[in-house]
Amino acid sequence: MKHIKIDATDRKILELLQANSNITNAHLAKEIGLSPAPTLERVNKLETSGVIKSYHAVLDPSSVGIGVSTFVMVTLKGHNKENIDKFNAAINGIDEVIECHHITGAGDFILKVVSADISAYQQLMLEKVSNIEVVDSLQSMVILSTFKDSKSIPLPNV
Repeated sequence: MKHIKIDATDRKILELLQANSNITNAHLAKEIGLSPAPTLERVNKLETSGVIKSYHAVLDPSSVGIGVSTFVMVTLKGHNKENIDKFNAAINGIDEVIECHHITGAGDFILKVVSADISAYQQLMLEKVSNIEVVDSLQSMVILSTFKDSKSIPLPNV
């Protein structure tokens, strides 16, 4: 993706939308000091250019029955395009894997996995993740507590 040039007004829009994506266009316009029409035009430009990818509700995991979150380091049997493609296809079919990152270092991928409890997590790992044919090894790290979980990307000064 190409780097998009943003000005101070775009930056403020992005900061406000990251803090509250439900903000009305009228309130957003008031906060940035423009009228609603040019504000909406700027937001639409940020969306169509791909700077704003989507809008989401952030849920409290425990309130929806998620009791265990883990990071799992995955090492593949061979680090080639075919194995990477097979792994990605399989992982994309597992809803409990909420993040998958291709990494450098000791492993090939790091996953963030959520489940109801340790028993459900164990079943998921045994029946789904470890059964992916190109997986060589897994190393699980259970998240005991979270001190920072920001969904906002810090924006460089313009």
